[in-house]
Amino acid sequence: MPERVLTVVVDYRPDDDWPLEDVTAELAELVKTSGGEVVTSVPCRIDKPTPTYFIGSGKVDEIALACQEHNIQTVIFSHDLKGSQQRNIEEILKVKTIDRTQLILDIFAKHASSQEGKTQVELAQLQYLLPRLVGQGIELSRLGGGIGTLGPGETKLEVDRRRISDRISRLRKDLKDLETNQNAKRKKRQDQGIPVIALVGYTNAGKSTLLNALTESNQVVADKLFTTLDSLSRQMVLPNNQKVIISDTVGFIHELPPHLIESFKTTLMEVTEADILLHVLDVSHPNFRRLHTAVMNVLAELNVHDKPMITVLNKIDKITDQSWLKDLQGNYESAVYISALKETNIDALTNLLIQTLSPLVVEVDVTIPIKRMDLVNLAHEKGQVLSVKYYNDTIHLRASLPAKVAAQFKSFA
Repeated sequence: MPERVLTVVVDYRPDDDWPLEDVTAELAELVKTSGGEVVTSVPCRIDKPTPTYFIGSGKVDEIALACQEHNIQTVIFSHDLKGSQQRNIEEILKVKTIDRTQLILDIFAKHASSQEGKTQVELAQLQYLLPRLVGQGIELSRLGGGIGTLGPGETKLEVDRRRISDRISRLRKDLKDLETNQNAKRKKRQDQGIPVIALVGYTNAGKSTLLNALTESNQVVADKLFTTLDSLSRQMVLPNNQKVIISDTVGFIHELPPHLIESFKTTLMEVTEADILLHVLDVSHPNFRRLHTAVMNVLAELNVHDKPMITVLNKIDKITDQSWLKDLQGNYESAVYISALKETNIDALTNLLIQTLSPLVVEVDVTIPIKRMDLVNLAHEKGQVLSVKYYNDTIHLRASLPAKVAAQFKSFA
């Protein structure tokens, strides 16, 4: 049976233009992804948070009655709570109380599969937990199982600030080692001269489905948030025979918790090191423009918002109002409109990729010694051979190659 959840959606930030109904809907999707079911939701408008409960005491009493009426097991707040606020609320409600960040961390813990992903999640969880410790210690699983209690390791042990701090230091070192290994792999890939394309976008925009459509791979896809947590890279050959690497990355979300950006630095390097970004948008989402803005904000935080980028408006198969879609195309003229699921307009996307990659490709016209067949093989492997003619002692080769590969032919020009 799904865990019975009550969500508390707090409206108090004047600089946040997300409507309350959108925040409510997304929080419900997060709960569903974590294995729960939102039985009821309580909206709350405040001018500023209170130190005791974050919200007013009268609203807490109202939530307590709703918990009894609906047999609620977990209460989830849309905004972060301080440790003291969380404990004060739990004392009144008598049910487990967590916030949105803890919920997201729980989802990440469930979806992490690689050692790197698990390490990153554990680091983020402990960084979240550390300032919330009080007294002599706290048992990470103090409230039993369920949403928000999937502990980052030894969940049955009593822990204190020193031990958690030591563990955080260890995890950071482990991630540094993993980062070193990943950097070595990236350098090898860069030395090969193969361009890298990173799929970025809001969670559940269809990035993994697009990866499958482009590379004919079988990355797991699901209509849930944060299905992809670990970066996944696949090689693709474009219609002009140019080889590229396409990387699927963790989905972004509105107000992505800072702990995650810091902890997932290694994974997000796939974005920072990419030559081109494919920004995938779910055009069927009623507020996809806000999702677009949320992603651009994260890209700005990563300092990659000025990279070459192709906007991919996905899920056009879900659009029933074709006149609306036509009007939209007038506003997003440079975007590509596709259905990754139906593989509609994938050819248009690959052609645009070729155009966008063209500045990274150099045409070489060289005469090389007959004994340097390795260079001919390299041209076939890394680029597009336009012509090759064999003579007694030499080979005349024309090819389009990635700039770094073309540099190896410079002495024969």
